[in-house]
Amino acid sequence: MPRMPKKRKLELSFFLNERGRVTYNDLCRKCQRTCKQSFRAVIVDCPYYLSKRSKRKVKEDTD
Repeated sequence: MPRMPKKRKLELSFFLNERGRVTYNDLCRKCQRTCKQSFRAVIVDCPYYLSKRSKRKVKEDTD
């Protein structure tokens, strides 16, 4: 694996694991979108992710 330049390493320091590799959150790992979050993030807030356990919003009819 080629070495990373110092500037690029500083930009990605939040995403680098102990081995120096870029690592994303488990929910973002297989996502195709570019809004990837770091594995260090505690709370993941993704508008594209819907958990099966989340409460769905019910649309109310206003007749």
